[in-house]
Amino acid sequence: MTAPVPTSDDAAAPSTEGVPLTETPKSKKAAAQTNTLVAKLWNYCNVLRDNGMSTIEYVEQLSYLLFLKMVDEIENDAWDSRDLSNIVPTEYNWKSLVSKRGVDLEAHYRAILEHLGRRPHTTIGTIFAEAQNRITKPALLEKLVVELIGREEWMVTGTDLKGDAYEGLLAKGASDTKTGAGQYFTPRALIDAMVDVTRPGPDDTITDPACGTGGFLIAAHTYITRHHIKDMDIEARKAYDSGTKIWGNELVTGTARLAAMNMLLHGIGKSDGPSLIEVGDALAEKPSGRHATLVLANPPFGRSSAITVIGQDGDLDKDDARYDRDDFTATTTNKQLNFLQHIMSLTAVNGRAAVVLPDNVLFEGGAGEKIRRRLLDEFDLHTILRLPTGLFYAVGVKANVLFFDKKPPRADGKPHTTVTWVYDFRTAQHFTPKQRPLTRPHLDDFVAKYKVDETRTARVAEEDENGCWKPYAYEELVGRDKVNLDITWMKDPALEDADSDLEPEVIAEEIIRDLQAALAEFAAIAKSLGADVDVDVPEAEEV
Repeated sequence: MTAPVPTSDDAAAPSTEGVPLTETPKSKKAAAQTNTLVAKLWNYCNVLRDNGMSTIEYVEQLSYLLFLKMVDEIENDAWDSRDLSNIVPTEYNWKSLVSKRGVDLEAHYRAILEHLGRRPHTTIGTIFAEAQNRITKPALLEKLVVELIGREEWMVTGTDLKGDAYEGLLAKGASDTKTGAGQYFTPRALIDAMVDVTRPGPDDTITDPACGTGGFLIAAHTYITRHHIKDMDIEARKAYDSGTKIWGNELVTGTARLAAMNMLLHGIGKSDGPSLIEVGDALAEKPSGRHATLVLANPPFGRSSAITVIGQDGDLDKDDARYDRDDFTATTTNKQLNFLQHIMSLTAVNGRAAVVLPDNVLFEGGAGEKIRRRLLDEFDLHTILRLPTGLFYAVGVKANVLFFDKKPPRADGKPHTTVTWVYDFRTAQHFTPKQRPLTRPHLDDFVAKYKVDETRTARVAEEDENGCWKPYAYEELVGRDKVNLDITWMKDPALEDADSDLEPEVIAEEIIRDLQAALAEFAAIAKSLGADVDVDVPEAEEV
């Protein structure tokens, strides 16, 4: 999730770890500045963690203070004529906060949070919704306000630095497995590859119905800015910078605030403008009047709880809450299958989608089979990218990226999918979020074989029968048992060869993760049968 780069097309922004994708002098300097700022913020985070605060709670508090500081800098900029007193009144602004000390500062901080949370449906309202002070020691709060935030000039650092620094903290926060923060974080390298092959453009409307901290939305905005800024008129630029063509949805209020702040720091949206992040259950209602030409998403893993789903098929799958979706052709409480159905409805005709989904979506029977048949018939499911384990902080996840286009109904009734290409990036690939993280170059081969700049008829299958890139005709797919799209054909030689160069600890981790994945799948099956199962699977890196 890098920030918009309004200069040359070949200028590259740093990744979340500050490593530039292209080694230009500008990107090296930006990476160094980002790393320095992240280090400062992270060092203070360690102090607060020692006092019982989680990383995500720290980033939340940082969001509040950064917002106040940036508004103050704008108001004191002789070249910026904006009057933001209607956003943050004088009695609740940054100056009013830094003028106090100790317990008075803490009390005033709480008053500011309460006041600014009363702005529903705006960006500022999303950032401060249900805001609370988690820094219970006045001395620590004073140090954060006066010595850290107060000494940085955030507005003069530029969109790149402050946006990437904030995102660097989010990336670090994702590793805080005890808080479950990682479930909201998709590896930057995967986001970039998905955006690179879907190629957002100036005419696109873009959404993520499970946006987490906003990674896909920011990456899409960055891509458009980097590749199309020279060809966009002022109105088109305003449409993307104001966020009128980019929006997201997030279920959790705390995560929505991180997304809103993340987008604001990357130059998307306005403080007093409409919130670009809708807070609530995306599955509760079918899309009405607002569809997207590009949907990018990594919906949360796991089964829905406490819901009732009534689908077009008339079946009823009951828990406590209720989804009455006549646009769902299959009834299920499987969260990922429902998100897939929702995205199928959310995508505009002639639009496209790229969605990260776990393996069970590809092989689960019943509702899963119905949905896969509809996906192949009414959409063009042209590509599946099989992902390796170890990319996500959620335990034991085996996932895929489904790329599909939405087409208008055919007069001849024939299916829209003719060929689905499968890229196996799972076999013989070994990653962990911390020790061996995925980087963008790891996906270069997939992007090259995708043939972004050509029609899909230019795709070429690998001659090696054990190659990673294979096409499957529609007839072959629907002929598989339950239309099972969980297709595998490769073998991992490293795991079969005792004399391989793979380190023993890597082999051990692979075995652990396979067992974790199997346990998680068995737990899901048991729950679907009504069993009361509560499985706590440890992280592989902690075993």
